[in-house]
Amino acid sequence: MKRLTPWLALAVGLLATQIALAEDSIRCGSRLASTGDAKYKVRLLCGEPADVSVIGTMRQPRMWFHEFKWFWLDPPWTYVTVEVWTYNNGPSKLMRELRFEGEELVDIRSIGYGY
Repeated sequence: MKRLTPWLALAVGLLATQIALAEDSIRCGSRLASTGDAKYKVRLLCGEPADVSVIGTMRQPRMWFHEFKWFWLDPPWTYVTVEVWTYNNGPSKLMRELRFEGEELVDIRSIGYGY
C-alpha cells in the first residue's frame, strides 16, 4: 500500500491541475478561445454574445523593476473599459461569462445552466 501513495498523490495533483485549468478557455463548437485572446478573436470564434455589460474601472499602472528600482511605464492611473459578455448555449449547457479588460479576455466563469 505504501507504493501506491506517491502515485495516488500524483494522480490527485494532476486531476486538481486539470480542474483549475478548466476555466481558462471556452469551447465554441470545434474552436477554442482562451484567456489572453482579444475581443475580435473571441467574437470571431464564438459569435455574438447573448448579453454585453459595460463597467468602467481603474487599473493599476504597469511598473517595471530594473537594478533595484521601480519604473512607471504608464501615467499613474489609467481608465480601462471592462466588459462582461454572457454566452447562453441553451438549457442543457452551462452559460459562460467572459470578462474583458480593455481588449483582452482576462476571466471565464460558468454561471449555471442557460434558458
